Amino acid sequence: MEKLIIIKRTFFMLLLVFGAMSCVEDDYSIGELKNPTSLSVTAEVVGATTEDPYGDGSGAVQFTASADDAMTYKFIYGDGFEEVSHSGRTTHNFNENGVNDYTITVIASGTGGISANTTTTVTVFSDFSDPETKQLLTGGSSKTWYVAAAQPGHLGVGPSAGEGFSSPIWYAAAPFEKAGAPVSSCFYTDELTFSLEGENIVYTYDNMGQTFYNASYGPDFGGSGSEDECLDFSPATSYNVSLSPSSSGLSEEQTVGTVINISGGGFMSYYIGTSSFEILEITPTFMHVRAIMGNDPGLAWYLKFTTSQGEEEPDEFTSIYNDLLWEQDFDTDGPVDTEIWNFETGNGQAGWGNQEQQYYTTENAVIEDGNLVITARAEERDGFNYTSSRITTENNFQFQYGRVEARAKLPEGAGTWPAIWMLGSNFREVGWPESGEIDIMEHVGNQQDVIHGTLHYPGRSGGNADGGSLEVPGVSTDFHIYTMEWSPERIVFLVDDQVVHTYANDPASSFNQEFFLILNVAMGGTFGGEIDPAFEESSMEVDYIRVYQ
Repeated sequence: MEKLIIIKRTFFMLLLVFGAMSCVEDDYSIGELKNPTSLSVTAEVVGATTEDPYGDGSGAVQFTASADDAMTYKFIYGDGFEEVSHSGRTTHNFNENGVNDYTITVIASGTGGISANTTTTVTVFSDFSDPETKQLLTGGSSKTWYVAAAQPGHLGVGPSAGEGFSSPIWYAAAPFEKAGAPVSSCFYTDELTFSLEGENIVYTYDNMGQTFYNASYGPDFGGSGSEDECLDFSPATSYNVSLSPSSSGLSEEQTVGTVINISGGGFMSYYIGTSSFEILEITPTFMHVRAIMGNDPGLAWYLKFTTSQGEEEPDEFTSIYNDLLWEQDFDTDGPVDTEIWNFETGNGQAGWGNQEQQYYTTENAVIEDGNLVITARAEERDGFNYTSSRITTENNFQFQYGRVEARAKLPEGAGTWPAIWMLGSNFREVGWPESGEIDIMEHVGNQQDVIHGTLHYPGRSGGNADGGSLEVPGVSTDFHIYTMEWSPERIVFLVDDQVVHTYANDPASSFNQEFFLILNVAMGGTFGGEIDPAFEESSMEVDYIRVYQ
Protein backbone atom coordinates (compact mmCIF):
# COMPACT_ATOMS: atom_id res chain seq x y z
CA MET A 1 0.00 0.00 0.00
CA GLU A 2 2.88 2.36 0.74
CA LYS A 3 4.13 1.89 -2.82
CA LEU A 4 0.67 2.41 -4.25
CA ILE A 5 0.27 5.73 -2.45
CA ILE A 6 3.67 6.91 -3.63
CA ILE A 7 3.10 5.68 -7.19
CA LYS A 8 -0.17 7.57 -7.44
CA ARG A 9 1.35 10.81 -6.20
CA THR A 10 4.49 10.40 -8.30
CA PHE A 11 2.40 9.80 -11.43
CA PHE A 12 0.38 12.93 -10.71
CA MET A 13 3.52 15.00 -10.26
CA LEU A 14 4.97 13.58 -13.48
CA LEU A 15 1.85 14.68 -15.31
CA LEU A 16 2.29 18.19 -13.96
CA VAL A 17 5.96 18.26 -14.89
CA PHE A 18 5.27 16.91 -18.38
CA GLY A 19 2.52 19.49 -18.88
CA ALA A 20 4.83 22.28 -17.83
CA MET A 21 7.58 21.06 -20.14
CA SER A 22 5.21 20.83 -23.09
CA CYS A 23 4.18 24.47 -22.61
CA VAL A 24 7.70 25.91 -22.24
CA GLU A 25 10.00 24.11 -24.62
CA ASP A 26 13.60 23.55 -23.45
CA ASP A 27 13.14 25.67 -20.30
CA TYR A 28 14.78 23.72 -17.50
CA SER A 29 15.31 26.55 -15.00
CA ILE A 30 13.60 26.67 -11.63
CA GLY A 31 12.26 30.13 -12.34
CA GLU A 32 13.09 33.53 -10.93
CA LEU A 33 14.66 33.52 -7.47
CA LYS A 34 12.33 35.43 -5.19
CA ASN A 35 12.72 36.62 -1.65
CA PRO A 36 9.58 36.02 0.47
CA THR A 37 8.00 39.34 1.39
CA SER A 38 5.19 40.57 3.64
CA LEU A 39 5.83 37.79 6.15
CA SER A 40 3.36 37.80 9.04
CA VAL A 41 2.39 35.35 11.74
CA THR A 42 -0.60 35.15 14.06
CA ALA A 43 -0.94 33.02 17.19
CA GLU A 44 -4.19 31.88 18.79
CA VAL A 45 -3.99 30.31 22.25
CA VAL A 46 -6.43 27.43 22.35
CA GLY A 47 -9.18 27.87 24.92
CA ALA A 48 -8.34 31.50 25.68
CA THR A 49 -11.24 33.47 27.19
CA THR A 50 -11.67 36.68 29.12
CA GLU A 51 -11.48 34.68 32.35
CA ASP A 52 -8.60 32.46 31.10
CA PRO A 53 -6.58 34.64 28.69
CA TYR A 54 -3.70 32.18 28.54
CA GLY A 55 -5.70 29.15 27.48
CA ASP A 56 -7.39 26.06 28.81
CA GLY A 57 -4.28 24.43 30.27
CA SER A 58 -3.52 22.25 27.26
CA GLY A 59 -0.64 24.53 26.27
CA ALA A 60 -1.84 24.43 22.66
CA VAL A 61 -1.32 27.39 20.32
CA GLN A 62 -2.47 27.59 16.72
CA PHE A 63 -0.09 29.46 14.39
CA THR A 64 -0.78 30.86 10.94
CA ALA A 65 2.09 32.30 8.87
CA SER A 66 1.82 33.83 5.42
CA ALA A 67 4.16 35.53 2.97
CA ASP A 68 4.32 36.34 -0.70
CA ASP A 69 6.47 33.89 -2.72
CA ALA A 70 7.04 31.52 0.23
CA MET A 71 7.29 27.76 -0.33
CA THR A 72 7.73 26.52 3.25
CA TYR A 73 7.60 27.91 6.78
CA LYS A 74 9.86 26.76 9.61
CA PHE A 75 8.61 27.37 13.15
CA ILE A 76 11.19 27.51 15.96
CA TYR A 77 9.10 27.46 19.10
CA GLY A 78 11.62 28.54 21.71
CA ASP A 79 11.10 25.46 23.86
CA GLY A 80 13.56 23.15 22.08
CA PHE A 81 11.09 22.11 19.39
CA GLU A 82 10.79 23.12 15.76
CA GLU A 83 8.65 22.17 12.78
CA VAL A 84 8.37 22.76 9.01
CA SER A 85 4.95 23.49 7.50
CA HIS A 86 4.17 23.83 3.81
CA SER A 87 0.84 25.53 4.43
CA GLY A 88 2.00 27.91 7.16
CA ARG A 89 -0.61 26.52 9.55
CA THR A 90 0.31 24.41 12.55
CA THR A 91 -0.54 23.74 16.20
CA HIS A 92 2.08 23.34 18.91
CA ASN A 93 1.75 22.32 22.55
CA PHE A 94 3.94 24.12 25.09
CA ASN A 95 4.43 21.79 28.03
CA GLU A 96 6.23 23.65 30.80
CA ASN A 97 3.62 23.84 33.55
CA GLY A 98 2.37 27.23 34.61
CA VAL A 99 2.07 30.51 32.65
CA ASN A 100 5.14 31.06 30.46
CA ASP A 101 6.31 33.37 27.67
CA TYR A 102 7.80 31.91 24.48
CA THR A 103 9.46 33.69 21.57
CA ILE A 104 8.68 31.98 18.28
CA THR A 105 10.79 32.49 15.17
CA VAL A 106 9.22 31.84 11.78
CA ILE A 107 11.44 31.42 8.71
CA ALA A 108 9.74 31.61 5.32
CA SER A 109 11.75 30.03 2.48
CA GLY A 110 11.31 30.87 -1.17
CA THR A 111 12.87 29.55 -4.39
CA GLY A 112 16.56 28.79 -4.28
CA GLY A 113 16.58 28.77 -0.47
CA ILE A 114 16.16 32.52 -0.11
CA SER A 115 14.40 33.21 3.18
CA ALA A 116 12.89 35.85 5.41
CA ASN A 117 12.11 35.64 9.12
CA THR A 118 10.09 37.22 11.84
CA THR A 119 9.35 36.64 15.53
CA THR A 120 6.35 36.73 17.78
CA THR A 121 5.78 36.11 21.47
CA VAL A 122 3.02 34.10 23.10
CA THR A 123 2.02 33.68 26.72
CA VAL A 124 0.39 30.33 27.40
CA PHE A 125 -0.79 28.29 30.38
CA SER A 126 -0.10 24.56 30.66
CA ASP A 127 -1.06 22.17 33.43
CA PHE A 128 -0.99 18.88 31.50
CA SER A 129 0.47 15.91 33.33
CA ASP A 130 0.33 12.17 32.63
CA PRO A 131 2.55 10.44 35.22
CA GLU A 132 1.13 7.00 34.38
CA THR A 133 2.19 7.22 30.73
CA LYS A 134 5.58 8.67 31.76
CA GLN A 135 6.07 5.67 34.07
CA LEU A 136 5.06 3.13 31.40
CA LEU A 137 7.18 4.81 28.72
CA THR A 138 10.36 4.96 30.80
CA GLY A 139 9.84 2.20 33.33
CA GLY A 140 10.52 4.77 36.03
CA SER A 141 14.17 5.08 34.98
CA SER A 142 15.01 3.85 31.47
CA LYS A 143 13.27 1.50 29.02
CA THR A 144 14.19 0.37 25.50
CA TRP A 145 11.55 -0.34 22.85
CA TYR A 146 11.76 -2.27 19.57
CA VAL A 147 9.49 -2.53 16.54
CA ALA A 148 6.95 -5.30 17.29
CA ALA A 149 7.83 -7.24 14.13
CA ALA A 150 5.75 -10.29 15.10
CA GLN A 151 2.57 -8.26 15.45
CA PRO A 152 0.23 -7.83 12.47
CA GLY A 153 -0.09 -4.15 11.68
CA HIS A 154 3.22 -3.19 13.32
CA LEU A 155 3.41 -0.70 10.46
CA GLY A 156 0.27 0.59 8.78
CA VAL A 157 -1.44 3.58 7.22
CA GLY A 158 -4.95 4.97 7.00
CA PRO A 159 -6.81 8.26 6.67
CA SER A 160 -6.06 10.94 9.25
CA ALA A 161 -9.73 11.95 9.48
CA GLY A 162 -13.13 10.77 8.34
CA GLU A 163 -14.39 7.20 8.06
CA GLY A 164 -11.89 4.64 9.32
CA PHE A 165 -9.47 7.27 10.63
CA SER A 166 -8.81 5.37 13.86
CA SER A 167 -7.11 2.37 12.23
CA PRO A 168 -4.67 1.51 9.39
CA ILE A 169 -7.39 0.52 6.93
CA TRP A 170 -5.31 1.13 3.79
CA TYR A 171 -2.30 -1.00 4.63
CA ALA A 172 -1.11 -3.07 7.57
CA ALA A 173 2.14 -5.04 7.52
CA ALA A 174 1.98 -8.78 8.15
CA PRO A 175 4.29 -10.24 10.83
CA PHE A 176 7.95 -9.84 9.77
CA GLU A 177 6.87 -8.51 6.37
CA LYS A 178 9.75 -6.02 6.28
CA ALA A 179 12.43 -8.61 7.00
CA GLY A 180 13.44 -8.87 3.32
CA ALA A 181 15.21 -6.45 0.99
CA PRO A 182 15.42 -3.50 0.87
CA VAL A 183 14.59 -3.21 4.58
CA SER A 184 16.44 -6.23 5.97
CA SER A 185 19.32 -4.10 7.25
CA CYS A 186 17.22 -1.79 9.43
CA PHE A 187 13.83 -1.14 11.09
CA TYR A 188 13.58 -4.37 13.09
CA THR A 189 16.98 -3.72 14.72
CA ASP A 190 16.16 -0.18 15.92
CA GLU A 191 16.46 0.57 19.64
CA LEU A 192 14.32 3.40 21.08
CA THR A 193 15.22 4.27 24.66
CA PHE A 194 13.21 6.65 26.87
CA SER A 195 14.90 7.69 30.12
CA LEU A 196 13.99 9.88 33.08
CA GLU A 197 16.44 12.60 34.05
CA GLY A 198 14.82 14.22 37.04
CA GLU A 199 11.33 15.04 35.82
CA ASN A 200 12.41 15.29 32.18
CA ILE A 201 12.21 12.56 29.55
CA VAL A 202 15.23 12.05 27.29
CA TYR A 203 15.00 9.93 24.14
CA THR A 204 17.88 8.05 22.50
CA TYR A 205 17.43 6.52 19.06
CA ASP A 206 19.96 3.86 17.99
CA ASN A 207 19.32 2.88 14.37
CA MET A 208 22.53 0.83 13.95
CA GLY A 209 23.59 3.28 11.23
CA GLN A 210 20.52 3.20 8.97
CA THR A 211 16.92 4.37 9.16
CA PHE A 212 13.82 3.15 7.33
CA TYR A 213 12.51 6.08 5.24
CA ASN A 214 9.14 6.58 3.63
CA ALA A 215 9.69 6.78 -0.13
CA SER A 216 8.45 10.37 -0.39
CA TYR A 217 11.34 11.48 1.85
CA GLY A 218 14.00 9.24 0.35
CA PRO A 219 15.40 11.77 -2.16
CA ASP A 220 15.96 14.27 0.66
CA PHE A 221 18.39 11.81 2.27
CA GLY A 222 20.10 10.29 -0.76
CA GLY A 223 17.51 7.67 -1.65
CA SER A 224 15.80 6.80 -4.91
CA GLY A 225 12.28 7.77 -3.87
CA SER A 226 10.88 4.77 -5.74
CA GLU A 227 10.09 2.79 -2.58
CA ASP A 228 10.59 2.78 1.17
CA GLU A 229 14.23 2.01 1.86
CA CYS A 230 17.00 1.94 4.45
CA LEU A 231 19.35 4.93 4.22
CA ASP A 232 22.37 6.02 6.20
CA PHE A 233 21.44 8.35 9.04
CA SER A 234 23.27 9.43 12.18
CA PRO A 235 20.73 10.51 14.84
CA ALA A 236 21.49 13.02 17.54
CA THR A 237 22.95 11.69 20.76
CA SER A 238 19.70 12.41 22.57
CA TYR A 239 16.46 14.34 22.23
CA ASN A 240 14.23 16.04 24.76
CA VAL A 241 10.70 14.66 24.98
CA SER A 242 7.51 16.31 26.16
CA LEU A 243 4.06 14.86 26.64
CA SER A 244 0.99 16.78 25.53
CA PRO A 245 -2.76 16.15 25.29
CA SER A 246 -4.14 14.72 22.06
CA SER A 247 -6.22 16.89 19.75
CA SER A 248 -6.91 14.19 17.12
CA GLY A 249 -10.59 13.74 17.98
CA LEU A 250 -10.23 10.04 18.80
CA SER A 251 -12.41 8.73 21.62
CA GLU A 252 -11.22 7.59 25.04
CA GLU A 253 -11.66 4.00 23.87
CA GLN A 254 -9.34 4.60 20.90
CA THR A 255 -6.47 6.52 22.47
CA VAL A 256 -4.64 7.12 25.73
CA GLY A 257 -4.99 10.80 24.92
CA THR A 258 -1.29 11.62 25.23
CA VAL A 259 1.15 12.65 22.48
CA ILE A 260 4.92 12.05 22.54
CA ASN A 261 6.74 15.14 21.18
CA ILE A 262 10.42 14.68 20.25
CA SER A 263 12.70 17.73 19.95
CA GLY A 264 15.13 18.47 17.13
CA GLY A 265 13.24 16.61 14.43
CA GLY A 266 13.49 13.29 16.24
CA PHE A 267 11.16 10.42 15.29
CA MET A 268 10.25 6.84 16.15
CA SER A 269 11.94 4.34 13.83
CA TYR A 270 10.06 5.05 10.55
CA TYR A 271 10.78 8.46 9.02
CA ILE A 272 7.58 10.21 7.91
CA GLY A 273 8.56 13.81 8.58
CA THR A 274 6.94 14.29 11.97
CA SER A 275 8.09 14.43 15.59
CA SER A 276 4.71 13.96 17.32
CA PHE A 277 3.30 10.50 18.02
CA GLU A 278 -0.07 9.93 19.67
CA ILE A 279 -0.19 6.94 22.03
CA LEU A 280 -3.19 4.75 21.25
CA GLU A 281 -2.27 2.04 23.76
CA ILE A 282 0.57 1.48 26.19
CA THR A 283 1.32 -1.28 28.70
CA PRO A 284 4.58 -2.22 30.46
CA THR A 285 5.61 -4.25 27.37
CA PHE A 286 3.60 -2.91 24.39
CA MET A 287 3.02 0.46 22.75
CA HIS A 288 0.85 1.44 19.75
CA VAL A 289 1.27 4.94 18.31
CA ARG A 290 -0.25 7.04 15.53
CA ALA A 291 1.35 9.96 13.67
CA ILE A 292 0.29 12.31 10.88
CA MET A 293 2.65 12.32 7.90
CA GLY A 294 4.65 15.54 7.62
CA ASN A 295 4.19 16.14 3.88
CA ASP A 296 0.66 14.75 3.62
CA PRO A 297 -1.70 15.61 6.50
CA GLY A 298 -4.30 13.27 5.01
CA LEU A 299 -2.27 10.20 6.02
CA ALA A 300 -1.99 8.69 9.51
CA TRP A 301 0.74 6.11 10.08
CA TYR A 302 0.64 3.48 12.83
CA LEU A 303 3.53 1.78 14.61
CA LYS A 304 3.63 -0.97 17.26
CA PHE A 305 6.54 -1.40 19.66
CA THR A 306 7.51 -4.02 22.22
CA THR A 307 10.13 -4.30 24.95
CA SER A 308 11.27 -7.73 23.65
CA GLN A 309 13.90 -7.59 20.92
CA GLY A 310 13.80 -10.21 18.18
CA GLU A 311 10.48 -11.62 19.41
CA GLU A 312 9.05 -14.58 17.55
CA GLU A 313 5.45 -14.90 16.47
CA PRO A 314 3.55 -16.16 19.52
CA ASP A 315 2.47 -19.80 19.50
CA GLU A 316 -0.66 -19.06 21.53
CA PHE A 317 -3.41 -17.33 19.60
CA THR A 318 -5.18 -14.40 21.25
CA SER A 319 -8.38 -13.11 19.72
CA ILE A 320 -9.04 -9.39 19.28
CA TYR A 321 -12.80 -9.96 18.97
CA ASN A 322 -14.70 -10.92 22.11
CA ASP A 323 -18.16 -9.31 21.92
CA LEU A 324 -20.84 -11.74 20.76
CA LEU A 325 -22.55 -10.38 17.64
CA TRP A 326 -24.66 -13.33 16.46
CA GLU A 327 -25.19 -16.96 17.39
CA GLN A 328 -27.10 -20.10 16.50
CA ASP A 329 -27.16 -22.66 19.30
CA PHE A 330 -29.72 -25.02 17.67
CA ASP A 331 -31.37 -25.69 21.05
CA THR A 332 -34.90 -26.24 19.73
CA ASP A 333 -35.46 -29.48 17.82
CA GLY A 334 -37.39 -29.28 14.58
CA PRO A 335 -36.99 -27.72 11.17
CA VAL A 336 -34.28 -25.23 10.29
CA ASP A 337 -35.34 -21.60 10.82
CA THR A 338 -35.84 -20.27 7.29
CA GLU A 339 -35.96 -16.68 8.54
CA ILE A 340 -32.23 -17.08 9.20
CA TRP A 341 -31.16 -19.85 6.83
CA ASN A 342 -31.83 -20.13 3.10
CA PHE A 343 -31.96 -23.57 1.47
CA GLU A 344 -30.16 -23.88 -1.85
CA THR A 345 -31.54 -26.89 -3.70
CA GLY A 346 -30.66 -28.94 -6.77
CA ASN A 347 -27.24 -29.67 -8.23
CA GLY A 348 -26.34 -26.14 -9.32
CA GLN A 349 -24.44 -25.56 -12.53
CA ALA A 350 -22.01 -28.39 -13.29
CA GLY A 351 -22.34 -29.81 -9.79
CA TRP A 352 -22.00 -26.40 -8.10
CA GLY A 353 -18.95 -25.77 -10.28
CA ASN A 354 -17.11 -28.71 -8.71
CA GLN A 355 -18.70 -31.77 -10.42
CA GLU A 356 -20.38 -32.67 -7.13
CA GLN A 357 -22.66 -35.71 -7.18
CA GLN A 358 -25.39 -34.80 -4.66
CA TYR A 359 -28.80 -33.20 -5.10
CA TYR A 360 -29.53 -30.67 -2.35
CA THR A 361 -32.97 -30.82 -0.71
CA THR A 362 -34.78 -29.09 2.14
CA GLU A 363 -35.27 -32.41 3.96
CA ASN A 364 -31.66 -33.35 4.69
CA ALA A 365 -31.08 -30.62 7.31
CA VAL A 366 -32.92 -30.70 10.65
CA ILE A 367 -32.28 -29.77 14.28
CA GLU A 368 -32.04 -32.83 16.54
CA ASP A 369 -30.80 -33.24 20.10
CA GLY A 370 -29.51 -29.67 20.21
CA ASN A 371 -27.51 -29.90 16.99
CA LEU A 372 -27.98 -28.86 13.40
CA VAL A 373 -27.71 -32.12 11.47
CA ILE A 374 -26.94 -32.12 7.73
CA THR A 375 -27.04 -35.64 6.36
CA ALA A 376 -25.71 -36.95 3.06
CA ARG A 377 -27.57 -40.10 1.87
CA ALA A 378 -27.16 -42.60 -0.91
CA GLU A 379 -30.59 -42.20 -2.52
CA GLU A 380 -31.81 -41.23 -5.97
CA ARG A 381 -33.25 -37.77 -6.58
CA ASP A 382 -33.86 -36.18 -9.99
CA GLY A 383 -31.18 -38.28 -11.67
CA PHE A 384 -28.58 -37.99 -8.92
CA ASN A 385 -27.55 -40.85 -6.62
CA TYR A 386 -27.04 -38.83 -3.44
CA THR A 387 -28.95 -36.20 -1.48
CA SER A 388 -27.81 -33.65 1.10
CA SER A 389 -28.47 -30.03 2.16
CA ARG A 390 -26.84 -26.66 1.77
CA ILE A 391 -27.96 -23.63 3.81
CA THR A 392 -26.80 -19.98 3.77
CA THR A 393 -27.40 -16.71 5.62
CA GLU A 394 -27.27 -14.61 2.44
CA ASN A 395 -29.27 -11.36 2.90
CA ASN A 396 -30.32 -12.51 6.39
CA PHE A 397 -27.01 -12.21 8.24
CA GLN A 398 -23.89 -10.71 6.70
CA PHE A 399 -20.94 -9.08 8.43
CA GLN A 400 -17.46 -7.64 7.89
CA TYR A 401 -14.55 -8.65 10.17
CA GLY A 402 -14.84 -10.70 13.32
CA ARG A 403 -14.25 -14.14 14.76
CA VAL A 404 -16.38 -17.10 13.66
CA GLU A 405 -16.44 -20.11 15.95
CA ALA A 406 -18.26 -23.38 15.15
CA ARG A 407 -18.34 -26.55 17.24
CA ALA A 408 -18.97 -29.51 15.00
CA LYS A 409 -18.57 -33.25 14.42
CA LEU A 410 -17.96 -34.24 10.81
CA PRO A 411 -19.27 -37.04 8.58
CA GLU A 412 -17.08 -39.90 7.48
CA GLY A 413 -16.80 -42.08 4.43
CA ALA A 414 -14.86 -41.78 1.21
CA GLY A 415 -16.40 -39.07 -0.96
CA THR A 416 -17.94 -36.96 1.82
CA TRP A 417 -17.02 -33.28 1.66
CA PRO A 418 -18.43 -31.16 4.55
CA ALA A 419 -17.71 -27.44 4.77
CA ILE A 420 -18.36 -24.40 6.95
CA TRP A 421 -17.53 -21.44 4.77
CA MET A 422 -18.33 -17.90 3.56
CA LEU A 423 -18.82 -15.95 0.34
CA GLY A 424 -18.58 -12.21 -0.30
CA SER A 425 -21.93 -10.44 -0.30
CA ASN A 426 -21.26 -9.15 -3.84
CA PHE A 427 -21.03 -12.70 -5.18
CA ARG A 428 -24.07 -12.42 -7.44
CA GLU A 429 -22.79 -9.15 -8.96
CA VAL A 430 -19.10 -9.92 -9.54
CA GLY A 431 -19.01 -13.73 -9.50
CA TRP A 432 -16.38 -16.07 -8.12
CA PRO A 433 -13.50 -15.82 -7.18
CA GLU A 434 -13.74 -12.01 -7.40
CA SER A 435 -16.16 -12.05 -4.46
CA GLY A 436 -13.68 -13.92 -2.29
CA GLU A 437 -14.31 -17.20 -0.46
CA ILE A 438 -13.31 -18.05 3.12
CA ASP A 439 -13.39 -21.78 3.92
CA ILE A 440 -13.41 -21.88 7.72
CA MET A 441 -13.41 -25.68 7.70
CA GLU A 442 -13.23 -28.22 4.90
CA HIS A 443 -12.79 -31.97 5.25
CA VAL A 444 -12.89 -34.87 2.83
CA GLY A 445 -13.50 -38.47 3.81
CA ASN A 446 -10.72 -39.60 1.53
CA GLN A 447 -8.28 -37.77 3.84
CA GLN A 448 -9.74 -38.66 7.20
CA ASP A 449 -8.72 -36.40 10.12
CA VAL A 450 -7.13 -33.70 7.91
CA ILE A 451 -8.75 -30.26 8.24
CA HIS A 452 -8.26 -27.49 5.69
CA GLY A 453 -8.56 -23.70 6.13
CA THR A 454 -8.53 -21.97 2.75
CA LEU A 455 -9.04 -18.69 0.89
CA HIS A 456 -10.04 -18.25 -2.75
CA TYR A 457 -9.55 -14.94 -4.56
CA PRO A 458 -8.39 -13.70 -7.98
CA GLY A 459 -5.05 -15.33 -8.76
CA ARG A 460 -5.41 -17.91 -5.94
CA SER A 461 -8.47 -20.08 -6.45
CA GLY A 462 -9.47 -23.65 -7.17
CA GLY A 463 -6.42 -25.92 -7.10
CA ASN A 464 -4.20 -22.86 -6.54
CA ALA A 465 -6.06 -21.64 -3.46
CA ASP A 466 -4.32 -20.00 -0.49
CA GLY A 467 -4.60 -22.25 2.55
CA GLY A 468 -3.19 -24.67 5.07
CA SER A 469 -4.10 -27.99 6.66
CA LEU A 470 -3.78 -29.69 10.03
CA GLU A 471 -4.16 -33.29 11.17
CA VAL A 472 -6.83 -33.47 13.88
CA PRO A 473 -7.56 -36.97 15.22
CA GLY A 474 -11.20 -37.91 15.75
CA VAL A 475 -12.98 -35.24 13.69
CA SER A 476 -15.79 -37.72 12.88
CA THR A 477 -16.11 -39.18 16.36
CA ASP A 478 -15.70 -36.06 18.52
CA PHE A 479 -16.76 -32.43 18.42
CA HIS A 480 -14.01 -29.89 17.66
CA ILE A 481 -14.01 -26.11 17.53
CA TYR A 482 -13.32 -24.57 14.11
CA THR A 483 -12.38 -20.90 14.21
CA MET A 484 -11.63 -18.16 11.70
CA GLU A 485 -10.57 -14.67 12.80
CA TRP A 486 -10.81 -11.98 10.14
CA SER A 487 -9.53 -8.41 10.46
CA PRO A 488 -8.23 -5.71 8.11
CA GLU A 489 -4.72 -6.98 8.91
CA ARG A 490 -5.04 -10.76 8.69
CA ILE A 491 -7.19 -13.87 8.46
CA VAL A 492 -6.33 -16.77 10.77
CA PHE A 493 -7.74 -20.32 10.66
CA LEU A 494 -7.66 -22.52 13.78
CA VAL A 495 -8.84 -25.87 15.09
CA ASP A 496 -9.15 -26.14 18.87
CA ASP A 497 -7.08 -22.91 19.14
CA GLN A 498 -4.24 -24.39 17.06
CA VAL A 499 -3.34 -22.23 14.05
CA VAL A 500 -3.85 -23.89 10.67
CA HIS A 501 -3.10 -20.99 8.33
CA THR A 502 -2.53 -17.22 8.44
CA TYR A 503 -3.15 -14.77 5.59
CA ALA A 504 -1.94 -11.16 5.57
CA ASN A 505 -4.99 -9.14 4.54
CA ASP A 506 -4.60 -5.86 2.67
CA PRO A 507 -6.94 -3.11 1.46
CA ALA A 508 -6.79 -4.32 -2.16
CA SER A 509 -7.98 -7.86 -1.35
CA SER A 510 -11.46 -9.33 -1.75
CA PHE A 511 -11.74 -9.64 2.03
CA ASN A 512 -12.80 -6.13 3.02
CA GLN A 513 -16.56 -6.31 2.59
CA GLU A 514 -19.49 -8.17 4.14
CA PHE A 515 -19.61 -11.97 3.82
CA PHE A 516 -22.38 -14.51 4.53
CA LEU A 517 -22.19 -18.02 5.99
CA ILE A 518 -22.70 -21.36 4.22
CA LEU A 519 -22.96 -24.87 5.69
CA ASN A 520 -23.18 -27.98 3.51
CA VAL A 521 -22.14 -31.58 2.96
CA ALA A 522 -21.19 -32.35 -0.63
CA MET A 523 -20.45 -35.73 -2.20
CA GLY A 524 -17.56 -36.43 -4.56
CA GLY A 525 -16.49 -33.70 -6.94
CA THR A 526 -13.10 -32.21 -7.64
CA PHE A 527 -12.11 -32.11 -3.96
CA GLY A 528 -14.31 -34.81 -2.43
CA GLY A 529 -12.93 -37.44 -4.79
CA GLU A 530 -14.10 -41.00 -5.32
CA ILE A 531 -17.20 -42.06 -3.38
CA ASP A 532 -17.21 -45.38 -1.54
CA PRO A 533 -19.69 -47.64 -3.40
CA ALA A 534 -20.84 -48.98 -0.01
CA PHE A 535 -21.64 -45.49 1.36
CA GLU A 536 -25.14 -45.22 2.84
CA GLU A 537 -25.31 -42.04 4.92
CA SER A 538 -23.33 -39.82 7.26
CA SER A 539 -23.93 -36.45 8.93
CA MET A 540 -22.25 -33.22 9.94
CA GLU A 541 -23.50 -32.17 13.38
CA VAL A 542 -23.10 -28.53 14.42
CA ASP A 543 -23.54 -27.76 18.12
CA TYR A 544 -23.30 -23.98 17.64
CA ILE A 545 -21.96 -21.28 15.38
CA ARG A 546 -21.07 -17.85 16.83
CA VAL A 547 -19.72 -14.59 15.48
CA TYR A 548 -17.76 -12.15 17.69
CA GLN A 549 -16.68 -8.60 16.94
